[in-house]
Amino acid sequence: MKIDVMLSSSVVDAAERAQALSRTGVDGVFSFENAHDLFFPLVAAAPVCSLDLMTNVAIAFPRSPMHLANASYDLHLLSQGRFRLGLGTQVRAHVENRFGARWHKPVRQMREWVLAVRAILESWQSGTRVDFRGEYTTHTLMTPAFNPGPNPYGIPKILVGALGPRMNRMAAEVADGSLVMPFNSERHMNERTWPAIDRGLANAGRARTDFEVTAEVIVGVGRTDEELEQAKGVRFLLAFYGSTPAYRPVLEVEGWEALQPELNALSKQGRWDDMTKLISDDMIRTLAVHGTPDAVAAEIVRRYGNCDRICAYFPGYPAGDDLITDFVAAMRAVS
Repeated sequence: MKIDVMLSSSVVDAAERAQALSRTGVDGVFSFENAHDLFFPLVAAAPVCSLDLMTNVAIAFPRSPMHLANASYDLHLLSQGRFRLGLGTQVRAHVENRFGARWHKPVRQMREWVLAVRAILESWQSGTRVDFRGEYTTHTLMTPAFNPGPNPYGIPKILVGALGPRMNRMAAEVADGSLVMPFNSERHMNERTWPAIDRGLANAGRARTDFEVTAEVIVGVGRTDEELEQAKGVRFLLAFYGSTPAYRPVLEVEGWEALQPELNALSKQGRWDDMTKLISDDMIRTLAVHGTPDAVAAEIVRRYGNCDRICAYFPGYPAGDDLITDFVAAMRAVS
């Protein structure tokens, strides 16, 4: 099982951070959409490390598949074949009101974006004409001046950030992998996510070995009582995710669905401290993984041992590189 961690929020320190994370023993790093562009940190990191690189996730609908294909091609070339394109939908309010893009039927739209990006990349790779005609996007023009030609490292994998059954099923039908979103539980994974992936693979006549499954895990890790208490800072992210209607199904599976509207109401009032107080230790243990490096590693492997990779998040507390190193070493010992 390979281990990915977050690279950097900004291009400014991304190269230095990539080198530091290389020394912790992780396999890869990812960037994500925040206050900065998520492709730039990977561009800075690619020449100075040998880590796998991934967007986790690039919000798809505000970006043309052509833009995504160009960025993916160049990052795959720059990293000598170590780049994976992770795409996600975000939620309607952000897509329409922050990005100014179109939101219609997100599963259908995402399917089309995956297919369109791949069609463009394959046309460059094979030298054939690009001819993609969809409901949301069309790509039929590619003159020699805009064609970079075959990439010596092939076509990068396209992964889809997914939580619900429909998105995971679609990803298993057409994408190269699924990035199972971090607000999750063992029960939700086993009862809803895996069955959806299996159905998608069966629908497409694909083998499990053809599809990469990455579990994104909120990790609260510490070596001392003080560090373990600090690691409960993951409460903030759990409260934030729990306030979002799209994540209610995870709470429903665990019998905590009544919490979602309460968290949502508090978020609209800006009462973030009150939100975190509603996240119990039991919720931390269920929706995240909390404990010493050895205990956390054993629990991650127990829950997600049939996944190909994990993306580990350390939100809301100071997880220094020495702690990440110990966590990675513990993971290596049990996986």
